[in-house]
Amino acid sequence: MGHSIAGEELSSIGSRHPEKVAGLIYLDAGYSYAYYDRSRGDFNIDLMELRKKLDQLVPGKGPGDSRPLIQELLETTLPGFEKDLREEQKRIDAMPPALLSAQASAPMPAAATAIIEGEQKYTEIHAPILAIYAVPHDFGPAMGRDPAVRAKFEAQDEATTGAQAKAFETGVPSAHIVRLAHANHYVYLSNEADVLREMNAFIAALPQ
Repeated sequence: MGHSIAGEELSSIGSRHPEKVAGLIYLDAGYSYAYYDRSRGDFNIDLMELRKKLDQLVPGKGPGDSRPLIQELLETTLPGFEKDLREEQKRIDAMPPALLSAQASAPMPAAATAIIEGEQKYTEIHAPILAIYAVPHDFGPAMGRDPAVRAKFEAQDEATTGAQAKAFETGVPSAHIVRLAHANHYVYLSNEADVLREMNAFIAALPQ
């Protein structure tokens, strides 16, 4: 069982050593770092991949013949990243000023930077899965008091988080998806009874 970024570790185990676990429980942890939806992409993961490919164009760092890499960048990588940028722009535009300012001023710990840079494209997870999503999230005071701003941001969150939940549900047949409306990111605190009920049912159905 893991919360938030721990979904990355759960998917690593489920991809490489599914025989070692009876099941995996994602607590608001089934995001793109846990399951990569090729049709949607992901800003952070795709940015890291783009940086690695661009580094190979530096003289002496890449293959002798860079034409295949350039063709891949032009035909696939760069168009895909342009889509990521447009989605990132939509996300930022929908964000309340107070929340945007808080995120911009918050220092990024070295450990968090390392985690982001190590994200992978997990697409094959072979284990029974329970994934609980907060959708849309309750962002608390950072959302401000303007109902229009709150409604806009919640709609954006519901669209993005909802799409990710659907992608996980469709792409991983073993995944049982639970959506908790207006739950906190810490779903095990804001919706403790719901989480315990779903966990107990999931565990009870696993092979002994």
